[in-house]
Amino acid sequence: METITPPFRVVLTGSESTGKSTLALDLAEHYGTVVCGEFVRDYLDRRGGVLDASDVEPIARGQIALEDAHEGLIFDTDLVSTVVYARHYYDFCPDWISEAARARRAGLYLLLDVDVPWVPDAQRDRGHLREEIHALFVQTLEEFGAGYVTIRGTWDERRRRAIEAIARYAAR
Repeated sequence: METITPPFRVVLTGSESTGKSTLALDLAEHYGTVVCGEFVRDYLDRRGGVLDASDVEPIARGQIALEDAHEGLIFDTDLVSTVVYARHYYDFCPDWISEAARARRAGLYLLLDVDVPWVPDAQRDRGHLREEIHALFVQTLEEFGAGYVTIRGTWDERRRRAIEAIARYAAR
């Protein structure tokens, strides 16, 4: 087990079904920490799988509270995802959320590519748009001036590349 002490955060981000949650757990085990999860998953379950534009702000507030309570290194998502999906689904994102995402941006984003098979679940509905959503993540990360590394390849390659990216970032 390798250890890296925060003060920085590593956020896994990207389109649906790219292995973020699985890789986050692998990385947390590797670094002996825990994962800060996605507020929206539980929120969506409580809402019966149906969201609308009025849910964007409660999701953002819930994600912020979850992140603020977390002391680990690995984050399964952050407000950047809220911004991307609000813009994708509703063609807007409240300014305060975009501003908070920019102000709270992580030290390192691992942007998972869409080069792995789509695995459907009850909360995923955009398998046919993964490339479009991936491009929105790239655009938003760059708009916010966030440092990111694109992670692609097989599951083992993704894990190795993620660990290498974190090591390079931590060595700075």
